[in-house]
Amino acid sequence: MSSYQALALSYDALTTDVGYRRRAEYLDRLLKKSRLPVHTVLDLACGTGTLTCLLAEMGYEMIGVDGSEDMLAQAQTKAMNVKGERPLFLHQTMPKLDLYGTVEAAVSCLDSINYLTDLRDLKRTLERLHLFIAPGGLLVFDVNSVEKMETLDGQVFLDEQEDVYCVWRASYSRRSRILTYGMDIFQRRGQMWQRSTEEHRERAWSVEELTEQLTAAGFTDIHVWGDLKHTPPAPGEQRLIFTAIRGLEPQTEKTQKRKRA
Repeated sequence: MSSYQALALSYDALTTDVGYRRRAEYLDRLLKKSRLPVHTVLDLACGTGTLTCLLAEMGYEMIGVDGSEDMLAQAQTKAMNVKGERPLFLHQTMPKLDLYGTVEAAVSCLDSINYLTDLRDLKRTLERLHLFIAPGGLLVFDVNSVEKMETLDGQVFLDEQEDVYCVWRASYSRRSRILTYGMDIFQRRGQMWQRSTEEHRERAWSVEELTEQLTAAGFTDIHVWGDLKHTPPAPGEQRLIFTAIRGLEPQTEKTQKRKRA
């Protein structure tokens, strides 16, 4: 079964400890400090749309993009209760992002960028973000740190809720820096339980790699913060937050030569 097909129905129940409200408030503070007045915000890999909807209720015009139709179906249902302008949801993968116009800011939360396990997909995603964020606009995303992903190797996690029981087993390859975790999801269906399996893969991107690719795509003023902090990450930080400004053009070799001339 593909990633998130079964998980979509139980995703919200299994992520009650995320602290979405606090994360949305943190993003709101960053957006209010942006160089551009922020009205329209892209939520890339928005999942079931919890953060998308919270930001919409804070007054932003939201566009949520995700590669899973099942997750977007949950997001659409959730958006029906949004107070204010409802978000627009689009079914697209990150490397094939294609908006109708530009946005003043883009966010991508909860290690979505780690799901880009191929360098070409990472490059393409950042290039597409550069294309659709207005010059001077803000990009914010987070990743699981390399240290966190290394410690997950061989771990088994259990999560039990009233109508869902989830077991996932993690395996990390230091050679490829790929974390693979298989999930067994048991969901209540009346008096019966239905079992589904999924496999998820994430790549551990280093700060240096992400900074290099952001620069190559044309982003400037790149900073790395601790999770939900406005200070640099502490040693062993589990989640890192990147902020960057969309420059005027990608830093291609041709551009760099022209600037040196």
